[in-house]
Amino acid sequence: MTTKEQANKLKPKPFVKWAGGKKQTLSRLLEFKPAHFNRYIEPFVGGGALLFELNFMEGLINDSNEELINCYEIIRDNPEDLIKDLYKHVNTAEYFYEIRKQNSSELTKLERASRLIYLNRTCYNGLWRVNQKNQFNTPFGRYTNPKIVNAELIPQVSTFLKNVKIYCMDFEKFLLENAKEEDFIYLDPPYHPISKYSDFKRYTKDFFGLEEQKRLAFIFKKLHEKGCKLLLSNSYSDFILELYKDFNIVIIDARRNINKNPDGRGLIKEILIKNYE
Repeated sequence: MTTKEQANKLKPKPFVKWAGGKKQTLSRLLEFKPAHFNRYIEPFVGGGALLFELNFMEGLINDSNEELINCYEIIRDNPEDLIKDLYKHVNTAEYFYEIRKQNSSELTKLERASRLIYLNRTCYNGLWRVNQKNQFNTPFGRYTNPKIVNAELIPQVSTFLKNVKIYCMDFEKFLLENAKEEDFIYLDPPYHPISKYSDFKRYTKDFFGLEEQKRLAFIFKKLHEKGCKLLLSNSYSDFILELYKDFNIVIIDARRNINKNPDGRGLIKEILIKNYE
């Protein structure tokens, strides 16, 4: 095994499959990251594909999905017990639906993290989706041998997260309270839908709609004025292009593997918006 192969093996990577994950466009994101910055900040962390690729001294991550953020915290603080708990799960439809109907508020934080990873690994397409009551409702995936327990990856992610502060709050509050000059902030919000099949905004019980997109664009401008280095991903649409017309816009090709319509999977156009050269 070469030195590069050994380094890649030890490098942490996302521990969940997340709708809108950036594995497919990671090389383009790395191409456009700033050469120098102080801290790394990500207000919509999701699976954290870019997070785990960067080298930084201090990082701050946030997401409004309480179950996801709890999972990050448990992996950081208690990886051994999480691995032990994950071994109890079995890949059957009957067991899946028993776990799915559990009320997470009645579980311990460790059990909640274990439940999220199990459901994510065994549900259809790895899609975390909840209804207005905040109940997970994606069906069983019927995969032959999903990797529910990754005993090698979880300790790697745990070590990486020791230098990361973890938050769970509204993106605006998080950014206005924490962002400073020369911070690199990657913004990967739920995308503005470009078709009836691309509307996957429900990662939490609250939708991320037009008003949230406008609010994000307003915060983007405030952070620009503060001297932050900003990179934002979103759909290629007239609405988003108009919101960010005063900034540098790059059109990229992206592959989408999660879509209710199988014909909608494949290459599509997305945009990256940045406020630096």
